[in-house]
Amino acid sequence: MKLLAIDAGNSRIKWGSTAGGEWLERGVLPTAQARELRDALRGWPAPERIVIANVAGDAVAESIRDALARFGAQQVWVVGRDAQCGVRSGYAQPAQLGPDRWAALIGARHLHEGACVVVNAGTTMTVDALSSDGSFLGGAIVAGYALMKDALAKNTARLKLQNGAFSVFPDNTGDAIASGALNAMTGAIERMVRYMADAGDADALVILSGGDAGVVAPLLSARVQVVDNLVLEGLKCIGASDV
Repeated sequence: MKLLAIDAGNSRIKWGSTAGGEWLERGVLPTAQARELRDALRGWPAPERIVIANVAGDAVAESIRDALARFGAQQVWVVGRDAQCGVRSGYAQPAQLGPDRWAALIGARHLHEGACVVVNAGTTMTVDALSSDGSFLGGAIVAGYALMKDALAKNTARLKLQNGAFSVFPDNTGDAIASGALNAMTGAIERMVRYMADAGDADALVILSGGDAGVVAPLLSARVQVVDNLVLEGLKCIGASDV
C-alpha cells in the first residue's frame, strides 16, 4: 500500500511517504508555515491512504486538508483508542490522549517488543510507560528544553535567554539554566524507568525521539534508542492496519 504519513506538531510538520512498508522520501516545514504544505507536496505520488496526527490546532488541520484535497485518498485522523496495533491504552479516557503520543506508543511497540519508556522531546516532552505486554500504563508531560529556558527569561528579571551548555557543576548563569533544564528532562525520564522497574518491568529501554533527542540522549543513565521520528513510525503502522 502507498501511504502518506503526516505528523503536525507544535513547532514542525513532518511527513513521509511509504510503499511496501519502506520509507521513500520525507519532508518537514515549520508549523507556522502550514499553508505551504500544499506546495511542498506538489509532485509527490498519490497515496492510497493518508494518516495524520495533528496536535497543532484547527487552523493547521484546515491547511492540511487543503493540501491533501487533490489526492482524493482515504484520510485517517488519528485519535487515542482503547487498543490498536498491539497497544492497549490505560488512559482514563483514551480519546483524550494526544494522537502524537498514541502513534509514538504504537511505533515504539513495533520497534521493540519489551518494556520501554517512550519519549518525544520537542516543544514539550512526553514521557510514557509501555509495559512488556503492550499496555500503556500512563505518562507525564513536561516543558521542553527551549520552553523551560523561555519561561525563565519571561518570568524573572535576571535570567534572560543566553547561551549555555550542560555542566555537572555549572559556574555561570548560561550553563546553570541549560543544565537545570536538561537535568529536569533527564530526571523525568529516569524516574519513569525506575517507576517501571518498581512495577515489574526492569531495565526498560528508553525510546527517544524529537528535536532535542540528541541533547538529552548522552545524559541519560539508561539504555537508549534514538529514533528519527517515532510518530511517523507509528503512523506507518496504523496506516498498514485495518484502521
